[in-house]
Amino acid sequence: MRVLVVEDERYMARVLEIGLRREAIAVDVVYDGAAALERLTVYDYDAVVLDRDLPEVHGDEVCRRIVALGLDCRVLMLTAAARLGDKVEGLGLGADDYLAKPFDFPELVARLRALYRRSPMAHAPVLTFADVRLDTHRRRVTRAGTEIRLTAKELTVLELLMRADGGVLSAEYLLDKAWDVHTDPFTNAVRLVVHTLRKKLGQPRLVHTTIGVGYYLGAP
Repeated sequence: MRVLVVEDERYMARVLEIGLRREAIAVDVVYDGAAALERLTVYDYDAVVLDRDLPEVHGDEVCRRIVALGLDCRVLMLTAAARLGDKVEGLGLGADDYLAKPFDFPELVARLRALYRRSPMAHAPVLTFADVRLDTHRRRVTRAGTEIRLTAKELTVLELLMRADGGVLSAEYLLDKAWDVHTDPFTNAVRLVVHTLRKKLGQPRLVHTTIGVGYYLGAP
């Protein structure tokens, strides 16, 4: 999952950024509505954590624009107002969910994952390929019943490959989905993560390379 956090309180934005990355979620952060709209026209996000009271362009307008542009991302709106009328208004603008501040971080993560499961591109929360099983809720991977310890990036890349169902994913696509906007586009990070993932999954090999095209999961 790739998430855009739009929050003008910088401390809160930083807390969300660190916490979501620990949950193996790729995160970009902006601090006002204008910057959010700019990012949304350039990058594809699975979800937007959107503070309602934003400078420059109000969060309500950002939400309206997301809906008007037909962007394929879910909106989780944050606000300090917890009144029922405010929640109804926020949802009426096109938000998919609404969370009042202060909130418990695990609830935010759970709501984001629930939104992702409801997205058009989402699949079942438990993915399988050959003898590999990935529980996306518990972030747990097993092969032939034996648990495999993966880093957050390895988990994310494996999930993307499993969701592709044998399709070839380019390094550029994996970089866009699993890393944030500040990552050097010429980095070899994808190649290194695929290499370690392939090694940890063991034999027979499941992660294959189509030279000059990308990576895919194939039968051993």
